[in-house]
Amino acid sequence: MAAGAPRIFVSHLAGVPVFDPNGDQVGRVRDLVVMLRVGRRPPRVLGVVVELSTRRRIFLPMTRVTGIESGQVIITGVMNVRRFEQRPTERLVFGELLDRRVTLTETGEEVTVLDVSVQQLPARRDWEVDRVFVRKGKKGGAFRRAKGETLTVEWSAVTGFSLEEHGQGAESLLATFEQLRPADLANVLHHLSAKRRAEVAAALDDDRLADVLEELPEDDQIEILGKLKEERAADVLEAMDPDDAADLLSELPEADTERLLSLMQPADAAEMRRLMSYEEHTAGGLMTTEPIVLRPDATVADALARVRNPDLSPALAAQVYVCRPPDETPTGKYLGTVHFQRLLRDPPYTLVSSIVDTDLQPLDPDAALPAVAGFFATYDMVAAPVVDEAGRLLGAVTVDDVLDHMLPEDWREHEFHLDEGYEGEGAAAHDS
Repeated sequence: MAAGAPRIFVSHLAGVPVFDPNGDQVGRVRDLVVMLRVGRRPPRVLGVVVELSTRRRIFLPMTRVTGIESGQVIITGVMNVRRFEQRPTERLVFGELLDRRVTLTETGEEVTVLDVSVQQLPARRDWEVDRVFVRKGKKGGAFRRAKGETLTVEWSAVTGFSLEEHGQGAESLLATFEQLRPADLANVLHHLSAKRRAEVAAALDDDRLADVLEELPEDDQIEILGKLKEERAADVLEAMDPDDAADLLSELPEADTERLLSLMQPADAAEMRRLMSYEEHTAGGLMTTEPIVLRPDATVADALARVRNPDLSPALAAQVYVCRPPDETPTGKYLGTVHFQRLLRDPPYTLVSSIVDTDLQPLDPDAALPAVAGFFATYDMVAAPVVDEAGRLLGAVTVDDVLDHMLPEDWREHEFHLDEGYEGEGAAAHDS
C-alpha cells in the first residue's frame, strides 16, 4: 500500500453525507460495492451506493470519489441517477460481507466479520479491501459469552470470501481476467459463445465494458449493445470515447439510435449528433471532442495537472490546446498547441500562452483520411487539432484512431504477437 495512504474502516462510512465539488449534499452512503477475486487476492472496491434525498439508491464509481475525510465523501463529475442494480460479480459490503462467518487460515477457527477496511492503491485511484476485523467465538447460542476476542487480520489471513479457483460462471471468469488490458479482454470475449459473451458483458461495470467495446469488432459491439437494457446501453455509450460511441451509433438502425440518444444526458447526446454529422473517414469523423483545453492565462502547472489525469490516453495527454473561452468544444478562438515535452522544460508558473506553438496548421474537419494520415506522418504527430472555418477547436484526432481506420476492417480478427515465442497473460487467457 502507499506510504501514508489512509485506511478507512467501512463502518465509519455508513450514512455519511456525500457532497459535490460545490459543497452541496447529494445524498448519503448506504453501502460499498466490491468485486471478489479468485484465491486470496483482496477484493477491488468498485464504488459506493448513494441514497439520494428522493430515497433512490444509485451507484457512484470510485473513480468519481476525490476524497473521504472528516465524516464526508467528496465526489466529482456528473452523477448517473439510474437506480442501482447489483450485478452477479458484485458484493455489497454492509449487506453481504459483514456478520459473515469466515475461517482463520492459521488456526482453522471460525470467526465473525465485524468490519473491513479499505485503502487506496499507490499512484492509482483504485481501492481495495485490505483488512478484516473479526470476533472469535460462536455467532449464536444461548450460552455464548457476551463478547469474544476481537482482532484485525489481513484479507489473505481468512477464507470463506473468495471465489473458487475453477468456477465456471461469468463471476469466476471475470475475476480470472480482471488484470487483462481492454484489448486482451476484448479478444477473449470475441472467442466466447454468444451466450457467455452476453453474460460477461452484463456483469462488467459500465466503464470496463465501455473500454472493452471500443476494442471489439463492429458485429460484436452491436450484438452486445443489443442485449443490454436500453438505459444501461445508453450509460455505456456515455462512458465510451465520444468518437467510438458515435461510430457505433451510426451503425445501428435509425430508430434504435434515436431511442438511445433520447436516454443519454442532453450534453452527451448533442455531442454524439455533432460527431455523427461528419463523414466517417474524415478528421471530423475521427476526432474526439474531449481534448485538454486551456485558457491563455493557464500556467504550465495547470497544464501538467490536466495531463496527469489517468483516464486520458497517452495520445490525448501528449499535448494541450490553448483556446479562448468557452473551454468546451466547440471552443472560442483556437490559439495553438503546447506539447508535453515543452511543458516539462518550462517553470510551473509560465503562462501557456507564452509557449504556444502557432506554426503547425490544424486539420480541417472535412479533411479525408489519407490527408490526415499524411499530416501525422509528415509532422511525427500523435494527436492533432481539428479547427473549423470560424477558428474554433472542434476536437482532436489521435494516431490510434487513424490506424484503426486505415487497417483492414477485419484486423481485429487476427492474432497479434510481438514475439511468437512469448506466452503471456493475454495468450493464457485466450487458451483458457
